[in-house]
Amino acid sequence: MSTSAELDRLRVVLVATRNPLNLGAAARAMSNFGVMHLRVVNPFEPSFREARSAVGPAADVLANAAQYDSVADAVSDCALVVGTTAIRQRGLQHSVHRLDSAAVQIRHALAKSHVALVFGSEKTGLSNDDLSHCHWLLHIPARDEHLSMNLGQAVAVTLYELSRESKTLPVAKDDPPAAAAELERITALLVEALETSGYATAATLAATEEKARRMVRRMDLSGRDADVLLGMLRQVLWKLRVAGRDTRS
Repeated sequence: MSTSAELDRLRVVLVATRNPLNLGAAARAMSNFGVMHLRVVNPFEPSFREARSAVGPAADVLANAAQYDSVADAVSDCALVVGTTAIRQRGLQHSVHRLDSAAVQIRHALAKSHVALVFGSEKTGLSNDDLSHCHWLLHIPARDEHLSMNLGQAVAVTLYELSRESKTLPVAKDDPPAAAAELERITALLVEALETSGYATAATLAATEEKARRMVRRMDLSGRDADVLLGMLRQVLWKLRVAGRDTRS
């Protein structure tokens, strides 16, 4: 079973949740398995207030839940960000892992860094922009006739799978992975360089940003490598700006 110290590094992120019962069920599942860090992104305010006013075993989780305006802010301190999907007919740009194999990788990451598990809204799931902040996705296998799972159930099943393993994987002694905030800074500089160079235009900028964000996360950068890459991109961007000024003068 995962240790309490490892589970304390786990953040459950709920995006645009609308039903107070789902909020309560997700928080109760977290309390069941000792996962106490709930983060909500743009929840439906009346539902969020109603859920937080409830009493019971999930009250502490909801009372201490942190609220954010964007997925980027909610996962900024996490070195691994895992989204959830029912797949259906979506054309996904990420690798997708079954829950059982995903849990092994998540437990490994929890041994040394913060991890975010991101769940989308009840009706639409995670948007493409939300997904662009994820390193990869996990999928809970279900029958084809009923692929989508209730939000509270999905959180409970995922946390059970994470907590049931009997053997803790060893902590890697290499450089810890880069946090999401560092990866977002790299993405921003890369996109700015692409725009300055003319590769990205106003019409393609949003799509280019999503592609760049996914690519940066697939690189699996360490914190040290992220610092080096940031320095490289700053130098490239400075040179592009100088060249642009020389061309205009």
